[in-house]
Amino acid sequence: MINTANLKRILIVVFASIALTACASSKKSGKMQGDVYTGTDTIEYLATGVADRVFFASNKSILTTAARDTLRKQAAWMRKKSKLTFAIEGHADERGTREYNLALGERRANAAKDYLMTYGIAGNRLSVISYGKERPVNSGSTPLAWSQNRRSVTVKAN
Repeated sequence: MINTANLKRILIVVFASIALTACASSKKSGKMQGDVYTGTDTIEYLATGVADRVFFASNKSILTTAARDTLRKQAAWMRKKSKLTFAIEGHADERGTREYNLALGERRANAAKDYLMTYGIAGNRLSVISYGKERPVNSGSTPLAWSQNRRSVTVKAN
């Protein structure tokens, strides 16, 4: 027979385990590769398993290996959805002038567009728009926030 003290201990362990499991499963993970944030907590999806955005290094519009992999997956999905058109939004972090960041966002969006075109997506299905630093995904002023804001995002065009 289980006495009251042992039952209380068992219940505490059970509830603590449930609480820790819930916290662990809701936690978002991310990591930095160089100065590029590659976590999934800022990523939405075009379709199951196809990320809608790629990230860039500071002041760069060169596609990383991870970005090229994501864009290849986007292109494969886009080929299956041949009637859809897409806009590629270029974004920058808060540092730099408005003009500089608009130009940088455009270079980033064009880099993504050009790469998608090399994988068979027609240029007339892809448009480019730069928001510069005007639409941050993270409004913080930290290296993590900046890395999350240096991105291009592929969205379905209207």
